[in-house]
Amino acid sequence: MAKKITYKKAGVDIDKAESLIKGAKKMIASTNVKGSVGTIGGFGGFFDPRKAGFKDPLFVSGTDGVGTKLKIAQMTGRHGTIGIDLVAMCVNDILCSGAKPLFFLDYYATGKLSAKEWNSVMKGIVKGCRQAGCVLLGGETAEMPGMYGKGEYDLAGFAVGAVDRKKVIDGSKLKAGDVLLGLPSSGFHSNGYSLVRKVFSRAKIKKHHKLFLKPTVIYAKPVMALLDKVRIKAAAHITGGGIYDNIPRVLPANLKAVVKKGSWSLPKVFRMVKEEAGLKDPELYRTFNMGIGMVLVLSGKDAERAQKVLAEKFKMKARVIGELVKGKRGVEII
Repeated sequence: MAKKITYKKAGVDIDKAESLIKGAKKMIASTNVKGSVGTIGGFGGFFDPRKAGFKDPLFVSGTDGVGTKLKIAQMTGRHGTIGIDLVAMCVNDILCSGAKPLFFLDYYATGKLSAKEWNSVMKGIVKGCRQAGCVLLGGETAEMPGMYGKGEYDLAGFAVGAVDRKKVIDGSKLKAGDVLLGLPSSGFHSNGYSLVRKVFSRAKIKKHHKLFLKPTVIYAKPVMALLDKVRIKAAAHITGGGIYDNIPRVLPANLKAVVKKGSWSLPKVFRMVKEEAGLKDPELYRTFNMGIGMVLVLSGKDAERAQKVLAEKFKMKARVIGELVKGKRGVEII
C-alpha cells in the first residue's frame, strides 16, 4: 500500500496561511480609503475611482521589490520595516507622474511560512500604505518548499494610482533655468545593497542594523501637498542608477541637469561606504541616491514656495541642488 503523503507533509500548510490572512484582516482593513470596495480573501480587489474625486482620471501603475535589502533583514532577523520599503519603491515611482496612490498589492513567497516573519512584514506593508494614503487591496502569500533556503522569502509589490489628464507631470514644459529641488532620503533606501554586502562584514551590518535597515521615505503626502501649491514640471525617483541615471529619464533631449555637490548634507551611511570601499564619486553617484531620494523640477519661485511648504507641514529640509541648462540630455555633477 502506497504511503499517504499530504500537501502539508510535502511542505505546504494551507491552513496556516489562511489563518494568518484571516488574523490580519482587521489590520489590513485599517488602510481603507475612499474608493476601496473589495476585501482581502476574494479572487480580486475592487476600487471605485469615482469616489476618489477624479474628473478625467488616467491610471498609473508600478511594480517593484526591495532587492537584496531583504538579505539584510533576513541576516539580522529584523523584518518590521522591509514592508515599508516595498510600498515606497512602488508608490514613489508613480508619484513622478503626479499620480495619487490609490491601492497596493503585495506578493510574499517563501519556502516555509513563518507566522512571526510574515506578520512583521505585513505590519510594515500596512504602515507603508498608511503613509502613502492608499489601501492594501489584496495580495498573495505563497509557500513553495525547495524554492528558497531556510529563513528566506521574497517580496514584490504593485501600486496603482490616478491623475487627472490635465494634471499629468510629463516634463513637457521644462526649460533652461528651472531648478532641481532635492527631497532628502533616509539613507540607502532600497538600492545598492549588493555592494553594501560586499563592502561591510556581517558583524558590522548587524552592529549598525538600524542604519542599514532604515526604511525608504514615502513621498506621497509631501508631493500631493505640493501639487496644490506649486507647479511641478518633472519628478525623478532616485533609485538604481542613482542621480546620474534617473534624472535624465524626465529630461528632453536638449536639456541637461547640473547638480552641485555640497548643496545638501550627506548622510552618515554614504560616508561610511565611501571610506570602506574607497570608491570615487562617479561610482557612488551612480550606485546610491547619496542623500537625495526624489528630485522635483520647478521654477525658482515655485521651488522657494515648495521648500516652505515641506518645512512647515512635514519638517522636511528640501534643498535646491542644481538647475537645468541647455545641452545634451544627461547629468553633470560639479
